Amino acid sequence: MIGVMFAAGATLAVASFLLPAPPANIPSASLETNALVTKKEPGAAVALPERGTLGNARADLFAPGNAPRPKPAPVVATLPEVSAPPPPMPYRVAGQVNVGGRGEVLLTKGDRVFTVRPGDTLEDGYRVEAIEPSRITLVYTPLGTAHALPLLSALEPQTPRGSPKPLPPSPQELAAIPSGPAQLRWLGPENVAAGRPFEVVLKLTSAEPVGSLPLQLTYDAKLLEPVAVRAGAFFAGGKFSYRVAPGGSILIGATTSAASAADVDFLVVTFRPIRAGATAELKVASLELTNDEGTGIEHVPPKAFRTSIR
Repeated sequence: MIGVMFAAGATLAVASFLLPAPPANIPSASLETNALVTKKEPGAAVALPERGTLGNARADLFAPGNAPRPKPAPVVATLPEVSAPPPPMPYRVAGQVNVGGRGEVLLTKGDRVFTVRPGDTLEDGYRVEAIEPSRITLVYTPLGTAHALPLLSALEPQTPRGSPKPLPPSPQELAAIPSGPAQLRWLGPENVAAGRPFEVVLKLTSAEPVGSLPLQLTYDAKLLEPVAVRAGAFFAGGKFSYRVAPGGSILIGATTSAASAADVDFLVVTFRPIRAGATAELKVASLELTNDEGTGIEHVPPKAFRTSIR
């Protein structure tokens, strides 16, 4: 019996020698807790160890130095503002007239012809700024840009040459002139030969004195070629200008001392027929008769002139 007890004691001594000693820095409360857990009875509540408090953080995550830096805003190149250019000039100068002592200019847009004076507002945002002896200035109002259209010498009014100015109508002729609207008619050959020039005369009869006009003629450019355009006797001593536009159009401006007319030559146009076997036609597309004061005169447009080309 004594030997057995001695052997058991020796075994316990060896085991205590072999087991590692508990760390010196472990609190005694933790050792006691472990002891309690080791010796807990069945069914007894387990006492959890108290959690120690965390020490001070090594670094402040929200310190200014540790905050993430914002990304720099992208650099956008600032381009200089470029204003849109004005549209192509739609107007062309066709001639000049003097109405009631005021200078007016004949402008064309496409197939249309009309007179303008300073201050007039045109289509497409243009305004007539000024009319000078050598140019007319139009302003494109959306951008405020000015455009000067030259009044070329070829378009300046010329003193008509040729037939002398007719004498004023006699009392008998005046009595024979209808008191209604002014009358215009064409006078020319009924048929012509291809390649041989011919003349067409526009006649005027008006009881009310006529002083100026803008006029536009149209014709088939495939059948007729204009050779010359001149003022009739009615405009002798006055001013006359014209422009042949592409596509079969003639733009005319003329002024003279206002006078009545009794079937007088108003305008003379010379054409060369181009193609045989066709009927050529000449028409007054637009016409405005005015007196010395610039007031419009009522008139009856002439019928189209037709001639057969052989």
